[in-house]
Amino acid sequence: MNICVFCASSRHIDDKYLRLAAEVGGELARRGHTLVSGGATVSCMGEVTRAARAAGGRTIGVIPQVLVEIEIADEDSDELIVTADMRERKGQMDARSDAFLVLPGGIGTLEELFEIWTARVLGIHDRPLVILDPWGLYRPLRDLVSGMYDAGFTRAGVFDAISWTTTVDEALAHLEARAQPVRPSVEELSEAVD
Repeated sequence: MNICVFCASSRHIDDKYLRLAAEVGGELARRGHTLVSGGATVSCMGEVTRAARAAGGRTIGVIPQVLVEIEIADEDSDELIVTADMRERKGQMDARSDAFLVLPGGIGTLEELFEIWTARVLGIHDRPLVILDPWGLYRPLRDLVSGMYDAGFTRAGVFDAISWTTTVDEALAHLEARAQPVRPSVEELSEAVD
């Protein structure tokens, strides 16, 4: 399955977040999944892709032209897609993914999370969305959305559309249990040709 990982590109974060990203990338690859990421070599984005490749995984990076030099495009990706802008980047990541995993990150990560979460709540897609939050960074967000729900600003399914996890194994197990790959595997394509 193609798993999109949303995560930080900030260079000024605690090393524990970098280690978490590396653990995710390695485990994702060991389980036979393809990583879809933001296509950068810096911070958590770089760690998750390097670890996935080191474990034998396939990586797809998607980066807007404006960030190619700032975030340093991951030229080692199996497939690197350079887009015109951030909106196209998110669209490409969405179109190529069977599931979404959100690691700790900043406002860019939140933007990606909210777009996928909103689409899931509205029924635009039914692909799994999981937050991996070992240290509680997103707890205030969860509380905020709970308050919005209590005040009538969100739909009843807002929390049915997302899973909150604290370990890599738990996060990937949630994704694997709920995802239905939409793209045929290489093996399926080979069989269709034969």
